[in-house]
Amino acid sequence: ECIYACIPQIIPLYQIPLLRLPPQEYVERGPVVELVYWRDPKKSGIVFGTVLGILLSLTYFSLISVVAYLSLVLLTGTISFRIYKNVLQAVQKTSDGHPFKITLRADKTAPGTKYEKVTDIAVAHMNAAALELRRLFLVEDLVDSIKFGVLLWSLTYVGSWFNGMTLIIIAFVALFTLPKVYENNKSQIDQNLDVVRSKIADITSKVKAAIPIGKKPGYYA
Repeated sequence: ECIYACIPQIIPLYQIPLLRLPPQEYVERGPVVELVYWRDPKKSGIVFGTVLGILLSLTYFSLISVVAYLSLVLLTGTISFRIYKNVLQAVQKTSDGHPFKITLRADKTAPGTKYEKVTDIAVAHMNAAALELRRLFLVEDLVDSIKFGVLLWSLTYVGSWFNGMTLIIIAFVALFTLPKVYENNKSQIDQNLDVVRSKIADITSKVKAAIPIGKKPGYYA
């Protein structure tokens, strides 16, 4: 319960893109968002099932073993298909050439501008996170730092209940379920969130009024 009470103040919900109220143009933008919102159920189901299967495999086998087995299965399939097509061409006396020639000739490299854009976004998020952590650890606002400490204390219990891979699996399943649930129940969830936010804001204002040291100094304004 404490985790849900502290997170909205430390990381406001509207700053989390997949949890905030998504404008229609945002929801329809980008392949990842389309997968998460199940715009194409078949494609989303394939991606969800494949990645979930890999994550579950990693709970029982090492990363090297999983990558090696998956690569071996893929290589076995392509070699078998190549041999099959060669035999078929020899029997039918055709000259279709390499069965994967279209894929081999296709330019699948990403442009440099796309890498630069992704890098800029990642750096911007890292800088924002570093500034927020600095503010919390250096106690710019006593109340926020205390709430952050309570959140960290709560995470120690979460860590004792689940290991890292289990948390990754839970986060991945939530990524493919919560946005769609939120989209389908937008009005009801918004009403509940507004009630929670108002109560948290009221409690925070009372705590800051009762603890003068929790107020920010004038030179931070």
